[in-house]
Amino acid sequence: MKNPEQARLFALQQLNLLDTSPSDSFDRITRMASQLFDLPVAAVSLTDANRQWFKSRVGVDHCEIPREKAPCAAVSEGSKVVIIPDMLASNWYRDSHLANTGIRFYAGAPLTTREGQTLGAMCVLGTEPREVTEQEKETLVDLAAMVMSQIELQHAFGRVDSLTGLANRGQFEEDLQDLALDAPGERRVALYTEIVEASQLSDLHRNMGPAFLDELIRVSAQCLQEATGGESKLYHLGGCQFVHLVSVENDAGLVEHALRLREDLMALESAREVPVLVRPVVGIAPFRLGEMTASDILRSAHAASLDARQMNKGAGSYSTALDERFQRRIMLLSDVERALESDNEFYLVFQPRVSVATGICQGAEALLRWKHPVLGEVSPAEFIPLIENTPMARSLTAWVVHRAIQQAALWHRQGRKLRISINVSATNLEEADFAQRVLAELRRASLPTDAIELEVTESALLGKGQAAVSQLNALIEAGILIAIDDFGTGYSSLSYLHELPANIVKIDRGFITHLGEDARTQTLVASMISMAHDLGYSVVAEGVESEAALAYLGQLGCNEVQGYLLAKPLLPDAFETWIGSVGVAKVG
Repeated sequence: MKNPEQARLFALQQLNLLDTSPSDSFDRITRMASQLFDLPVAAVSLTDANRQWFKSRVGVDHCEIPREKAPCAAVSEGSKVVIIPDMLASNWYRDSHLANTGIRFYAGAPLTTREGQTLGAMCVLGTEPREVTEQEKETLVDLAAMVMSQIELQHAFGRVDSLTGLANRGQFEEDLQDLALDAPGERRVALYTEIVEASQLSDLHRNMGPAFLDELIRVSAQCLQEATGGESKLYHLGGCQFVHLVSVENDAGLVEHALRLREDLMALESAREVPVLVRPVVGIAPFRLGEMTASDILRSAHAASLDARQMNKGAGSYSTALDERFQRRIMLLSDVERALESDNEFYLVFQPRVSVATGICQGAEALLRWKHPVLGEVSPAEFIPLIENTPMARSLTAWVVHRAIQQAALWHRQGRKLRISINVSATNLEEADFAQRVLAELRRASLPTDAIELEVTESALLGKGQAAVSQLNALIEAGILIAIDDFGTGYSSLSYLHELPANIVKIDRGFITHLGEDARTQTLVASMISMAHDLGYSVVAEGVESEAALAYLGQLGCNEVQGYLLAKPLLPDAFETWIGSVGVAKVG
């Protein structure tokens, strides 16, 4: 997160004012300031990292001075009017750059954005000591407001989306601030419309081209404008996402209104306006003006739209329960980095894998767990999907690989020949140095490559292209086994399996848990095992929970099994105790 000064500098840079040409619109204000105060020098001074740069100036030839001990810097830092009647009488400013050039008097008012970032000062300066009246101070503040109005007017050209002609997110934020000033506390409802699921946009861009996507967005914008009847201002947030506000006293009819919007958008498809399936959803978020930031309003409405899509509804309303779920997800994501640095949050458990033929434990799957200091034990089914498509996936997998290899090396030194299986995400396969990093961890631990196995889901492998295949081939060539996890739940085909660089398939627990109770499931599992064997794969069955399932898998020639019938995931010490009861292959 940016510190206040970084945020202020970012806001200044976003306005593209620094080092730009002089402008009559600003020069008129500085000339007016000089005349009103009867002072020789006036300037619109912007506080950069190490300098004060003058967008407009009267009475000086230079366009910048050092920031150190510049009074305008004090205006920016304090966001308040600064008056210095006599610089030579000030212990701080008497040896400043301005004082050394003959300036004695200074007065500056802050140039503050709507978001509260102070860019610099509207200032007047003189060569003689001087006092300032309250009326003059108010005049200087008014002049600063005129400067900011001019800045915002120039920046307003960037408030309109060039593709749709609609106002953009920046304008949405400004309009909300204006509404809050005009009608504080009044109730409004944000309707957040997503025409096409965000994850689908990249596919459309790749398959149909950018021109098609632009046309889809333009047609969607036109349809939404017609559907709202021009009664509400429509904003384009990016991609196929739009928002508009309605003024209502209660929620009655809101969902019906949102569903009508959705039906109008669905008509785009039936009218062949767009040659793709559109599945719009509308998120509904009530709020009161001035009580929530624009970002929080959009976050709430977006969360409602995501919830509606996940629940297969056309529209969804924001609720306290939804907010709690969203805040929980935000907390988990924000706490990952801290958890990786802690020694008592993330930890591994190991679920044994047993040979069906011998009953001997041949290895174990390393499974990640998280004991959150506030939320307690968090299911991996909750936090892993949140992380696996973020940049944190790299760090998290690196942590798991390191810990799993360290544990495997310890057992190897103790004479236990166990192959530890480690789960890998799709994101990891796209890292150019992933294979190199795994092999480096093995070398540091003095562990042979056949002591670990990497598991990748079918869906992770699908569509990842040559980069993922290259990583897998490099690992296989080094002697590391690759397993296709959750086999049967993805996009399996004979040609796909034939071309896939892998050694093992793990049949998903959904097919195994009730094996022995359903003839169709038995036939399907038998076909999977037979096909995998014919293609040269070893087969592992997950989720074995009954003796009947174990016996049937033995009849089918399944190589290994894991599941609660044998053992639940165990901490290392408990795993070692369990091994003592069933046996383990020995090193050498």
